[in-house]
Amino acid sequence: MYDRWGRFGRPVVLLHGLLFDRTMWWPAAADLVSPRCTVVAPDLPGHGDSPRRDSCRVDSVAGELAKLVDDLGLHRAPVVVGHATAAPLAEAFAAAYRAHHLLILDEPPPGITAVDDILAAARLDAVPAVFRPYARPRHDPGLLQAYASWLDQPPTRRDRTARAGRPLTDPQGFAAQLRDLL
Repeated sequence: MYDRWGRFGRPVVLLHGLLFDRTMWWPAAADLVSPRCTVVAPDLPGHGDSPRRDSCRVDSVAGELAKLVDDLGLHRAPVVVGHATAAPLAEAFAAAYRAHHLLILDEPPPGITAVDDILAAARLDAVPAVFRPYARPRHDPGLLQAYASWLDQPPTRRDRTARAGRPLTDPQGFAAQLRDLL
C-alpha cells in the first residue's frame, strides 16, 4: 500500500521507520507536493495496510520499491528519504538503483533492537500535539523479528544532511528544505 501526491516533477520517495507507517508523512507531503515533484509514501511490509511477512531482507524490499517506482511511471531518479530505521533500505535502494539524492533522517544509534528503544530514539515526546495522530507507532516486538537483519546493520555513512528538519516535529520546515534537493 502507498499514498501518492502529484503526477509531475521529480519523484520523492518517503520511507517511514520501523513500527510506523506511511501516514507519518502526510503532513510533510501536503506541504511538499507541487508541480515540481511527485511524492510517494509506501508502507513497508507488515506496517500500515501492507501484509506481514516472516522475513524482510533489505535487498528484496529495495527491489520491490524499485518496482513500485517503475510501475508508477516515475521516470526520473527519485529523492529517497529514509527515516530512522529505514536508513538501510534507503541506502540499499540508492546503491542498487538510480537515486537523485539520498537523505537519511533521525537514524537511531547502533544496537537499538527493542520496541521501547526504537520508540525512545524517535523522540515522539517532541512531536507537537497537532501532528501526533500521524506518529502512531505499532508496539509489536514480533514485527521487528522480520526486520532483524536491518537492525543489525551499522549506521549509514551517507549524508545525514543536518539542515533537514524533522518531518514529525516540523513538516513544513522539512518540506521547504527538501525542495532544495529537487
